[in-house]
Amino acid sequence: MNSETTTHRYSSNTGMKYRNKWLLGILFTFVIAFLGFLLALIPGFSYIGQLACAIILAVSYRQVFGYPEKLRDGITFSTQKLLRLAIILYGLQLNIAVVLTDGASLLIRDAVIITFAILFTLWLAKILKADYSISMLLGVGTGICGAAAIAAVAPILKAKNEDTAISVGIIALMGTVFSIIYILLRPIIPLESMEYGIWSGMSLHELAHVAIAAEPAGQDALAIALLAKLGRVFLLIPVCFILIFCMKKISREKNAPQVKIPFPYFLLGFIGMSLINTFVLNEVIAFPKEIMVGVENATTWLLTAAMVGLGLNVIFKDLRNKAFKPLIAMCITTVFVSIISFLLL
Repeated sequence: MNSETTTHRYSSNTGMKYRNKWLLGILFTFVIAFLGFLLALIPGFSYIGQLACAIILAVSYRQVFGYPEKLRDGITFSTQKLLRLAIILYGLQLNIAVVLTDGASLLIRDAVIITFAILFTLWLAKILKADYSISMLLGVGTGICGAAAIAAVAPILKAKNEDTAISVGIIALMGTVFSIIYILLRPIIPLESMEYGIWSGMSLHELAHVAIAAEPAGQDALAIALLAKLGRVFLLIPVCFILIFCMKKISREKNAPQVKIPFPYFLLGFIGMSLINTFVLNEVIAFPKEIMVGVENATTWLLTAAMVGLGLNVIFKDLRNKAFKPLIAMCITTVFVSIISFLLL
């Protein structure tokens, strides 16, 4: 056997081992995502949802067993590539035409809410001397659409993986808490069902949280709530481009080496899928509801697997030291967002 054949065989074996570890890393994130799904079926845990349960399991795994270094490449793939794919597919949940026609009057109010949530959270973070990165991510998540918004802006802000995971976990957990509070408040606040739906859609964090809070008020209230929420999802697009501009401007003003802000090409995919949903799936091709539900479920699974990868980067010491003050800022902001949304009705 000549040396060239031996080298080729060694190279092939090395490539196969790398590929196997890469696939096992991806599979590992889906296994924990599945365990999170099972955990979310248990009464009590069902309120916080699959995403938050999976992050809890991932963070717990890291504390007990450490980071699975041999699977790092596959886990990183889930954290980066699958996350972007999930955001792209998330665009299929946005009907731009409906937002711009039926929800046009809500867009201005949504813009006010988003602007307030981000700026007020950052102001509170400065007062509390809270971690800036996590506070910024929580401000965006509170103002726009929770985990999806955090995942979309994290690469623009060059946020660390652990900061992103901490922020997503907080937003998923506290968004669930506030949605339950809304349900408890519904019978005693002076709002008609439709007004309550708009209030929920303008102020709660994620689509799932809005659905949880608005569903008890009836189908009409749920529909208008989701419309108000989709207006905030739509505004994720300009917010991302504004953040790119701000990051570059800050870099120039500090006379620091020019920071290269990677263009979020996945955002173009998000816009593209939104346009397909708006002008093709809703106008030309009537896709069966079962298929669209399947796509939504696939999006959730991809996002959950990606969040598992992020959660594996979290160390409890960092969580305790970095997350408490941003959590306080985010909760105070959410209360004020609820009050302002109420006043804007």
